[in-house]
Amino acid sequence: MLDVLRRFITDLSGAPDEHGFAVDDHRVAAAALLIHLIGVDGAVDDPERVVLHDVLKARFDLDESATAELIAVAQSREADAIDLYGFTSVLKRSLDAEGRAGVIEMMWEIVFADGAADELEDNVVWRAAELLGVPARERVELKRRIAARTQSVGAATR
Repeated sequence: MLDVLRRFITDLSGAPDEHGFAVDDHRVAAAALLIHLIGVDGAVDDPERVVLHDVLKARFDLDESATAELIAVAQSREADAIDLYGFTSVLKRSLDAEGRAGVIEMMWEIVFADGAADELEDNVVWRAAELLGVPARERVELKRRIAARTQSVGAATR
């Protein structure tokens, strides 16, 4: 009970938690969205975990330790979340249009980590894009680009 109260007060203050990531850190919000997306189809595969790690590390220019910490914090925040709005509102306040489109691009990279887009995953990306103000045309173009890149990488490794 005391831990819950401490976390609530920390969340209100916006101060960094024990990992050094503030409640309103856009990196945590983005990572939490990606973690939600990974679990939405009911199956979390190793390729999805690897892509999650690699995407976060590259996009936010983190080292191994910081990437692991970000994922841990985001998993905790995602577990406590009741909807996507808590994360998308942070991203919308913190990022410009290009940055918000970059979040949708990361989401598509997660979706295609296992080779195909599931209907539930597609729906989550659509809802997040709407909340982030990313136009449908741009969302669809990002999907096509990531799908084509994923298919060409998959063909090259066969």
